Amino acid sequence: MRRLQKTEQADRQGMDSLEDKEYLGAHSTTNGESTAQDGIQFVDRVPASSNLNLAFKRVRRNKGAAGIDGMTVDQLAEYIYKNWEELLESLRNGTYRPQPVRRVEIPKPDGSTRKLGVPTVVDRMIQ
Repeated sequence: MRRLQKTEQADRQGMDSLEDKEYLGAHSTTNGESTAQDGIQFVDRVPASSNLNLAFKRVRRNKGAAGIDGMTVDQLAEYIYKNWEELLESLRNGTYRPQPVRRVEIPKPDGSTRKLGVPTVVDRMIQ
């Protein structure tokens, strides 16, 4: 049995996430099933302030490296403050597209390396 990561432990200790609540009734958006069993559209849930605030806090807590755009986690708050309306609008009308990921090679115990994709901090928050 694998050990839970810190973020998973926090979720299990009382922080409800959209994934936990809707797991049993989740639908694939690739098959055109964008409505959950309770009739609320997926695009209505993602841009909800509570979901985005929770996502921002998680990205900030996890820190991590900058993506291809060079924006750090510390710069994310200022970016969101300036671009909040545009970001919400692109989420609502379906025009939001993630940026390409930055590829980094990390060492493996056997001496070889493996590639790791580092998304931008904005994409991490949205995802």
